[in-house]
Amino acid sequence: MSETESTKKTILAVDDSKIMHGIIKKALGEKYRVLVTDNAVDALSMIYHEQVAVLLLDVSMPDIDGLELCRTVRSIPQFESLPIIMLTARDSSFDQVQGHLAGATEYLTKPFDEKKLNQLITKLLN
Repeated sequence: MSETESTKKTILAVDDSKIMHGIIKKALGEKYRVLVTDNAVDALSMIYHEQVAVLLLDVSMPDIDGLELCRTVRSIPQFESLPIIMLTARDSSFDQVQGHLAGATEYLTKPFDEKKLNQLITKLLN
């Protein structure tokens, strides 16, 4: 039995790469309703208007980067426990610490393993 669009949990992916949007939709689209945007302003609007279950953030984005967006989301009381996964090409220990300090729940590096991302999201939602 497949879940209908209305019962699927919503994942919001914020990444300035259209290619990543496609990869994330392909990786998660069967199990989740996947929304994508390429900037922080639209992302903030979307988390207010949609029931976002998990937020995927790229660190490197123009204008407001993923770390700043993460800190902003964490500063809003209703989103302080929203699972946030940093999904980024930045893979140094320093970057990972920065991600966690900004409030990220988990930190995955690109290219990511689809199965690992799915398992991580399942774990965060249970």
